[in-house]
Amino acid sequence: MKTSGIITGLRCSTLRQFDDPSTFNLVTANALEKFTKPPRSVKMLARDFIEDSLYNPNYGYFSKKATIFDWEEEPLDFYALRDSVEFDAVVTKRYAAYEAEKQLWHTPTELFKPWYGEAIAQCLVSEYLLKYFPYEDFIIYEIGAGNGTLASNILDFLRSHYPQVYDRTHYTIIEISGNLVEKQKRKLHRTHPGVKVVHKSIFHWDVREPAPCFFLAMEVIDNFAHDVIRYDLDTLQPYQGYVTVDKNGDFDTLYTKVDDPLITSFLQLRDQLRHPLPISRIFQSTPFVRRLYRSLPFAANLSKEEYIPTRLLSLLRTLRNHFPRHRLLLSDFSSLSDTIPGVNAPVVQTRVQNVMVPCETLLVHQGAFDIFFPTNFERLRDMYEHILSQPLSPRVSSDIPDRSTPLSSSVHSITLGSFFSSHEALNRRSPLDGVSSASGLPVGERMSSVFKHSEFLETYADLGRTVLRNGENPMLDFYKNVKFLF
Repeated sequence: MKTSGIITGLRCSTLRQFDDPSTFNLVTANALEKFTKPPRSVKMLARDFIEDSLYNPNYGYFSKKATIFDWEEEPLDFYALRDSVEFDAVVTKRYAAYEAEKQLWHTPTELFKPWYGEAIAQCLVSEYLLKYFPYEDFIIYEIGAGNGTLASNILDFLRSHYPQVYDRTHYTIIEISGNLVEKQKRKLHRTHPGVKVVHKSIFHWDVREPAPCFFLAMEVIDNFAHDVIRYDLDTLQPYQGYVTVDKNGDFDTLYTKVDDPLITSFLQLRDQLRHPLPISRIFQSTPFVRRLYRSLPFAANLSKEEYIPTRLLSLLRTLRNHFPRHRLLLSDFSSLSDTIPGVNAPVVQTRVQNVMVPCETLLVHQGAFDIFFPTNFERLRDMYEHILSQPLSPRVSSDIPDRSTPLSSSVHSITLGSFFSSHEALNRRSPLDGVSSASGLPVGERMSSVFKHSEFLETYADLGRTVLRNGENPMLDFYKNVKFLF
């Protein structure tokens, strides 16, 4: 049903007659940060509901509920384990040591420390030595650093294997969770007092880093908030989703024509990149088919929900504007099981008596559930490269050599003739204004590439450290639904 530009959700509404959503206050996650309990009689965009649920400093999931699995013991002796079954049993036993009602999850950094972190370190230092040493310091930024384990493993590795690089390393963590900030400081400042931990959301970052740097986002973008879009099946016009909360705390959804600037920007970018809509081409191109479908009894007036990564777009813009000479290393889930209905939908789950219980709706009590999304890495790469191709303002001027990655099969030596070619290589970005190579000629950055989890580790990890007695390697075999962008 359409009324005054608003399309109500297809779920049965729980709103009473006197709970008219048009009278609810429109709020944002930023405005809710001062609330000590979830609000009532409000409405907000889906991304604000997700951000409030996960990151509210007073009742958010990561602020109050979540615990990252942390092996405080010595690194696991993988070769002492017979096979993956025994490895699973060891992990399960250590899990059982945590309180049953804690919201607990693990990461490859924790499961395979320090070897996983050392693979990340080897990747970064290889690029640094190839491109910047000894003329630039080794500058690393990390967001969502969890327990601080990855930072600790990277810095330990540099100090042991590359002491000259370690002496020139500047490591900054940008962390939104106050609890994790304190934990990171306790872990890192004992052994690496030079680490800087900034208690801030990356979306509020306002300091420009003019120097070449590396930017790490490991297992963090899956918890970036998404917006919900549905399409009018008569006109194919997009509508943006709001979550409403009535005075009793009951949830509902409503949809209005898109007018949010961030959602509009994402949809425009997707159109520019020619990424397809989640609607069949025949349905899009043939109005007759749409009319025929709409004439069916009980036919929906809106397409199914699509979850679009608007906060990921915000991150890419932040990188472009405030870290203009960065190199991004990002890893996360490329697919997930047990998702709620919809396109690119998240997993919504909570832990009950040591068992993770998935839900079938986004509309759950704020702070009690984890909400995490898969990422289409190929589309992410397209978005990232397009945003980096946009002009910088103000202009950045400095000397910086070309970068490449040993992972790319297309890496070739740069010949003298290539500098004078009138044809720009397809796998290179346009050069930044004022950026030149050692020869003084402008160069473009090598475009980023997408790699499977195993491909990345086979390139940079010391795989012999995580082999079980029967030859299995859980660091390679686990996390098959994870990819890297580098």
